[in-house]
Amino acid sequence: NYLLVGRYTDDANVGPYVPLFAAAGEPAQLDQTEAKFQLSFKGRVWTTDDRRWGVWLAYTQQNQWQVYNDNISRPFRETNYMPEAIVSYRPGVDLGGGFKSNLLNASFNHQSHGRTDALSRSWNRVYFGAGFERNEFGVQWRVHRRVDESRSDDDNPDLTNYIGRGEVIATWLPGLATAGLTWRTNLRALNRGSLQLDLTYPVDSDEPAGLRWYMQVFSGYGETLLDYNHRQTTIGLGLSLFQF
Repeated sequence: NYLLVGRYTDDANVGPYVPLFAAAGEPAQLDQTEAKFQLSFKGRVWTTDDRRWGVWLAYTQQNQWQVYNDNISRPFRETNYMPEAIVSYRPGVDLGGGFKSNLLNASFNHQSHGRTDALSRSWNRVYFGAGFERNEFGVQWRVHRRVDESRSDDDNPDLTNYIGRGEVIATWLPGLATAGLTWRTNLRALNRGSLQLDLTYPVDSDEPAGLRWYMQVFSGYGETLLDYNHRQTTIGLGLSLFQF
């Protein structure tokens, strides 16, 4: 959960809005600096007695808000909704060299932004993932397969060609700071996909699990569903709740 008070992009994606602004008789105008925030929660609804197997439900909502753009009444440019159901298993296997395997996941999730016509974007997918850790280092990888839709119902048939078919997430917790690097790719077009860097540090060093300063840097395709085929580099600064 985080709030980026300022998020700057080197290339604001006005393309999807051009027909709407043209119909209103106005040119497309978007600020390159906006606010971004994410709300997310996850809860376990079933587990075995040894807590190695579990079923979880989760929900994530991400918002891009043109809060500084009074020329167009400060609208929410994009809101993405993602509910999911997850089956999780904790292997608890020592892999040698200090590495442990403590996470296997299978999930179904739906992502959309609740829009219609020219702005409509949505998809469903199933994924499998695994996590490994060694002291303050952790690595997760996930591969996913999109659930096929009919041509008439598919809002974005080439989505996975841009955002990828899997991701690797590396995390590092050196003391009070945290760092995460996420690489999304389809391995077929290495000039697509994306990289995202997340850095945090506690506002109060006596409460490291509380509010934290947060910096997010993103480069590539698919920061939002509306931007799935739009390449950009963004940087945002704000606050987060500890999440690693």
